[in-house]
Amino acid sequence: MDHGGTDADRDYRPLDTDLILSLPDNGPVVMVNLVRLRERALNGEGSGWDAYQRYSATVVKLMRPRGATILWAGDVEGVALGVPDGHRWDYAVLVRYPSRAVFLEMLGSAGYAAANIERENALADHVIFAVKETFGKFRA
Repeated sequence: MDHGGTDADRDYRPLDTDLILSLPDNGPVVMVNLVRLRERALNGEGSGWDAYQRYSATVVKLMRPRGATILWAGDVEGVALGVPDGHRWDYAVLVRYPSRAVFLEMLGSAGYAAANIERENALADHVIFAVKETFGKFRA
């Protein structure tokens, strides 16, 4: 897949910490990430995909000691159901965290703040859905 999204304006909202804190934190959470990449990284250092790879390499190192893991990642090939223009994504990633508290702690860390610069360089848009596991091979 061509990892070259557009730099269209977006209605961006920061992480909704209040929402995450309002949800029960009694076990693992899967964060479903949908990303739209910039054609060129904001800092001019390669493509959006290049910057996203730099971000990902750093974040994986932050996830491991916290017990978080990538369950699945892949290229979004098209919208099979829905309005294609309203739902154009380049890449999807499912990340499992031991708890919502672990997710918030990692995102609040100095290491993540440094890595997040590359995420911002990389992405034209990004949504994260907090999903409670109800079925899956990791469910206890």
